[in-house]
Amino acid sequence: MPVCERCLAAPVPLEAEYFCVSCRTPFLNRYPLDAQGRCGLCRAGVRGFASAYCFGEYEGVLRELIHLFKYRGMKPLARPLAGFLWRALPLDEVFDAVVPMPLHWRRRWSRGFNQAGLLARELARRRGLPMIAAVRRVRHTQTQTGLTHAQRRENVAGAFRLRKRARIEGKRLLLVDDVMTTGATGSACAAVLRRGGARSVTLLTLARVDRRAGLPAAPPLVMGALA
Repeated sequence: MPVCERCLAAPVPLEAEYFCVSCRTPFLNRYPLDAQGRCGLCRAGVRGFASAYCFGEYEGVLRELIHLFKYRGMKPLARPLAGFLWRALPLDEVFDAVVPMPLHWRRRWSRGFNQAGLLARELARRRGLPMIAAVRRVRHTQTQTGLTHAQRRENVAGAFRLRKRARIEGKRLLLVDDVMTTGATGSACAAVLRRGGARSVTLLTLARVDRRAGLPAAPPLVMGALA
């Protein structure tokens, strides 16, 4: 089931006039941001990561490509999707290693692979960095769909554990995942890395759910090449 070049070129970067300077959450106006440009969650210190980047909105063509990759086993899409990650990450940011977001063994067994692992490996190759599978998921959590941000944080609390042989002390780590909604999962994993001695953790995802109030719903996507 090939994906045409037009579809691979269709996704566009997420745009907004107002972003949190730390987690890059988009807002309709500047009022949720303080004088330094930080959102309430970043001001409260509940983010486990120092900063976050993503390529686009979790809608339309990009969402379809992620679903084909993640749920229908189209693993060759890892290369073009990693290209979107490359575009989302400022070139002047310096990292020592790339870390994939881990899957619980049950989900990995049913899916056959960890999509974040494939993306991280491809991105690490492009950046000339080692990939370190530093964290494992020790608890199978319920889906985050429909949960509030507080419920999401509670749901993933204690779900991650640093691997015994992981050597991350003093390293600047790039944590890679496919989709970010509220950032609760990324925060929980990043917090484990920081407690393990990481100097800093930056979260990088392909897409994020745009939760800005008042945005119209995206129309259904009809794409023969992705059917």
